[in-house]
Amino acid sequence: MKDILTRLIQHETLSLEEAKQVIINMSKGMYNSSQLSCFLSVFMMRSITIEELTGFRDALLELCIKIDLEAYNAIDIVGTGGDGKNTFNISTLSSFITAGAGVNVSKHGNYGVSSTSGSSNVMEYLGVKFSNDEAFLQQCIETAGICILHAPLFHPAMKHIAPIRKELGVKTFFNMLGPMVNPSFPKNQMLGVFSLELLRLYGFIYQNTAINYNIVYALDGYDEISLTGKAKIISNHTEKLFSPEDLGVAKVKQDAIFGGNTVADAAKLFTTIIEGKGTEAQHNVVCANAGLAIATAKQIRHEEGFALAKEALLSGKAKASLDKLIALSKT
Repeated sequence: MKDILTRLIQHETLSLEEAKQVIINMSKGMYNSSQLSCFLSVFMMRSITIEELTGFRDALLELCIKIDLEAYNAIDIVGTGGDGKNTFNISTLSSFITAGAGVNVSKHGNYGVSSTSGSSNVMEYLGVKFSNDEAFLQQCIETAGICILHAPLFHPAMKHIAPIRKELGVKTFFNMLGPMVNPSFPKNQMLGVFSLELLRLYGFIYQNTAINYNIVYALDGYDEISLTGKAKIISNHTEKLFSPEDLGVAKVKQDAIFGGNTVADAAKLFTTIIEGKGTEAQHNVVCANAGLAIATAKQIRHEEGFALAKEALLSGKAKASLDKLIALSKT
């Protein structure tokens, strides 16, 4: 690691294979906490390259505990986090709405690092059981249309770095990796990223895969469709600028999608919204994201997906999906 750090401090970059080997070495506990902290810090102060990001991703996918959900043609709906906006759990709510609309979801998530409440925080609070048992996860999809893949259970390579990320409390390049390392290898993905630069990197990486995808960055900094302004969206074949008007909805203010200051706040908001009792702004934001996920999986227009998402939320189908998942967690 000393040689790697010396090179990085001198503004050199890593090759794909070097980046991959660093993560493999991390998984073996070959570096001390000071070295790991320094390594993470480098990528907070300079841009990551496509080769580095790809190498890190390849290592985590190679080392992860793999789950076979291929038969369900599921989609993952996940953001990088790290946008510093502290919104309510938009991607997780969108996942249940998508499941309620009849599209299977394999939701990859983790505890919040730089935000109040990550996906796993609110799921755990609501009583969802985390498991890496394949049969249980398959049962979840068959019964509720969704399963939760809590990242630490599938990425043992991360056990040495997780405490350091928590202590740092800021976004690191691992935020960039999270959406790309779903252990079920879903063929459909809707991904949110925290910067325009990362949107471009994801676009380059994903164009060389067989994944059906939409990648989103809101131009005012959100890693999802926020409806607070325009968003850039890159898919397999197109690149477009999205506006709230495209869905016939009003632009929302930033405080309309604030997530609260505690996990309990986040869970209360989550429950209110999934019961169809949120504000119009909250409903529109989650359905705009779920609508794009549905459109991605079904290969339909975003407007059609948005209508299906609204129906799934307001009819109670999304809530039913959550209730079924919680019930399965108690068995």
